Amino acid sequence: MRCLVWFREDLRINDNAALHHAARAAKNGLIAVYIISPQEWRSHNVAACRVDFILRNLKELNKELTQLNIPLLIRHAATGKQVLNIIQQIIQEHKIDALFFNKQYEIDEDRRDLKVEKQLKQQKINVFSYTDQVIFSPGELLTGNGNYYTVFTPFKKSWFKHFNLAMCTAYSVPQKQAKLTINSDDIPDHIDGFKSNIDATLWPAGEKHAQRRLAYFIQEKIRAYDKQRDFPAIDGTSTLSPYLAAGILSPRQCLKAALEANKNQLETGNKGVATWINELIWREFYKHILVGFPRVSMGRAFKLETEKLPWDNDKKLFAAWQEGRTGFPIIDAAMQQLKQTGWMHNRLRMITAMFLVKDLLIDWRWGEKHFALHLIDGDLAANNGGWQWSASTGTDAAPYFRIFNPISQSQKFDPTGNFIRRYCPELSKVEDEAIHDPGVLGKSYLQAINYPVPIVDHSQARARFIKLYKALKT
Repeated sequence: MRCLVWFREDLRINDNAALHHAARAAKNGLIAVYIISPQEWRSHNVAACRVDFILRNLKELNKELTQLNIPLLIRHAATGKQVLNIIQQIIQEHKIDALFFNKQYEIDEDRRDLKVEKQLKQQKINVFSYTDQVIFSPGELLTGNGNYYTVFTPFKKSWFKHFNLAMCTAYSVPQKQAKLTINSDDIPDHIDGFKSNIDATLWPAGEKHAQRRLAYFIQEKIRAYDKQRDFPAIDGTSTLSPYLAAGILSPRQCLKAALEANKNQLETGNKGVATWINELIWREFYKHILVGFPRVSMGRAFKLETEKLPWDNDKKLFAAWQEGRTGFPIIDAAMQQLKQTGWMHNRLRMITAMFLVKDLLIDWRWGEKHFALHLIDGDLAANNGGWQWSASTGTDAAPYFRIFNPISQSQKFDPTGNFIRRYCPELSKVEDEAIHDPGVLGKSYLQAINYPVPIVDHSQARARFIKLYKALKT
């Protein structure tokens, strides 16, 4: 049997369910394919730096596949509708008997895969799909009423209850395959319309690097994760999210490494490890939400009544937020970090998102799109889940009256102002408490250092949002 494995968000050879099973089934050669669709990337607001990251990882993946005698075909689809035709052409040209892939959970991708599977089965082509982005497939963990969980804590309790250590056993790397007279295709260095300005050395490609980064985090940082993860000036997080989003690492690999560091304890043992495991489960929770409530994949609020919120959507204020010119240093430094690195510290994602929605009264979807267009770790489930949490429109969201004060958040999580000074050099000489609220130094001082006055009065903005949200409930 000759098999085809379709790579998507799983660009690795280690612990890859579809690749593992395809290699075991193939007796007459295994071929791999990756389909590039710039129009689909644009329609899903994929960041240029993420496209660059994908291409660089494809090159590393191809090197590994070549060692296994698995040629990697690169195909280009103008639209998602062409994917079926491309798969069919490859099947016909190379006499493929079976297609293997790992499941994706966004609604467009799920519909595409169902269409491909239905059509190929009608043509007597076997199709096999696997759970790979999550430990539990969406639908496996349900409430007593048979519904998807909408609150994280009960979901987590169910996750713990049903988990066993065998679930994070890695799939073995395939053996060398039968040699084929098919060459791998060239992988483009760039895609028109997706020019990245992010330094590629910040995010080296390849699963060997990803595994080294994971090992370093486990050995050096995870035990203090609970204490350090909220402080952006400290290198206290894993920075593994780009590698998880592109599938350079699997959640099984991350969970296994964490458990080994914690004597196989999930909830107890070292608090830093348990806290990081909790974050992995949050990622999974949001994947389940995509399937249980497809509207969140389509720009809809989870809490439908919040779609009646009367957004101001002031374009000038939105531009100031985008550019990091709000007059609130922690916000501005965070937005500069995003612009310069393609990544933002998670605490800052919450602070900047809540500021946009609740202080500036700008639709959370505007912010979600901006993040997607700039994040190297762009992932619909995590990005949407985070934005709707901050906006109080989502599942298990922050209560509407929970509104971060950007100044007190800055004082608490960047007490020395080191993070602010790193990304807002115009504030480098501002000392002590003034670094968190330079407006106290006066307008003329701010003009002299070319830093804006605050674009909103936080207290007034907070009161306005609470009043508007309360009105939805009456």
